[in-house]
Formats: sequence, structure tokens, C-alpha cells
Amino acid sequence: MYEYEIELNNIRVSYNTSGNGRAEVLNNLSLEVRKSEFISLLGPSGCGKTTLLRVIANLIEPASGSVQVAGLTAEEARKRHKYGMVFQTPVLYEWRTVRQNVALPLEMQKIPKAERDAIVKRELDAVDLGGHEDKFPHELSGGMQQRVGIARALAIDPDILLMDEPFSSLDEFTRLRLHEDLLNIWRKTNKTVVFVTHNISEAVYLSDRVCVLSANPARISAIIEVGLPRPRTELTLGTMEYFETITKVRNILKGNLDENI
Repeated sequence: MYEYEIELNNIRVSYNTSGNGRAEVLNNLSLEVRKSEFISLLGPSGCGKTTLLRVIANLIEPASGSVQVAGLTAEEARKRHKYGMVFQTPVLYEWRTVRQNVALPLEMQKIPKAERDAIVKRELDAVDLGGHEDKFPHELSGGMQQRVGIARALAIDPDILLMDEPFSSLDEFTRLRLHEDLLNIWRKTNKTVVFVTHNISEAVYLSDRVCVLSANPARISAIIEVGLPRPRTELTLGTMEYFETITKVRNILKGNLDENI
């Protein structure tokens, strides 16, 4: 039996630059993620958070190092549909209804229509979009579109939900509402969530642990256990422990930025 849901061992990723050189993005980065854990990857823009997420998802092949997902390679995990991916923008097809957008990965897997319809209904109800099935994306608010993206990712019932700054473009009120939705879904489904953000308060509010990355190239500066009790609510946002954890994470992140000036 595997000890961790995700194991990254000495991952290195680099890219060609315009000057015929190599830019190193991740260098010997190792991380373990527990089953059913909510962990955030936090760091400054361009530090390699999304690259790391894409390595986990088998969308980027590292130059060296290994990825194990529930005892499988990242490629095997992808082929077995272990991942659900939620992007910064929901990437919905404008000519497909909400129902049809959520059903798309199920169609690709050739799931029978009756079963497909039942799954779509369940996931839309889970993100509070029941009754909006026949609307098109342009008829929805930004927050509703993002909920469609979450429902689509959950439709294949993945073990792991990979989320790349999914709420960064939303207003504060909508973001807080979606935080509640996401935590409710996570609590009910026991998914493992890896969440990319550059928002410190968001990372602290949502996560069991916050993994702080430095830049140039990315390394793990610290992993902070978030001891806030669950379930978390708006009352959590006013507690001293919440503010103290934010301050702790901010000081670590500021130290990283100072080092790279």
C-alpha cells in the first residue's frame, strides 16, 4: 500500500530561452501529498507553481526525477483518469450548454447517455447549478462559469483535483462563495486537492498545508501546517489563529522575495 497519494522526487524542469540558453524552473523539488489532503502551492507569479501542477498532471515531462500517484506513474494515473483539472479560466465551449460542457469528458469515455445524464445532474446540483443546465456560457456570471468547470472536472470522479488559480479573476464576494462551495465538495467527496494560488489568505483558509515556493528556480522554502479547525466558515476569517497563520506565511514569502531582489 502506498504511503502518499502523490510523491514528487527530485523533479527538475527547464526551458530553452531566446538566447539559446536554458532557464531552470524547478530544481530537485520533492514533495509528498497525503490522501484526501487539501494542499496549496503558494508563491510569486512566475515561480513555477503551474509548472509543478502540470508535472503532476503528466502535461509536462520533467527532465529528471519521478512522479508517483497512488503507486502509479503520472502517465498511468492520467490514463486511468485519476485527475480532474480546473483551470484559471473555465475554458467552456460557447456553443455547448452547461449540461453539454459538463458531459464532454463523459462523452469522450463513451459513457451511456442515461448514466451520463445522471452524473451531470449530480455534479451540477453539487455546485448549486441545478436549473441552469440548458443555459449557454455567455448567459452565466464568471463565478457560475467557474462552477461549471469544477462540475466538469468532478464528472469523471477523479481521485485528485488539480486547481490552477481558479478564483483569481473573480471579485472578493464571489471568491468567498466559491471557497465555501469547494470546501463543501471536498468534505463530501474526500478528494485530494492540489491548489495553486498567489493569494495568502486564500491558501490559509482552504488548506491543510501551505507549500511556499521560492523563485529562480523554484524550491520549497517551507511547508506550513494550518491548524485552523474544520469546517471553516466566515467566523474563521475573524480568528486570531487565522491572522497569525497568514502573518507566518507572509513573512516566509517576503523572505523569499527579498532573497531574489
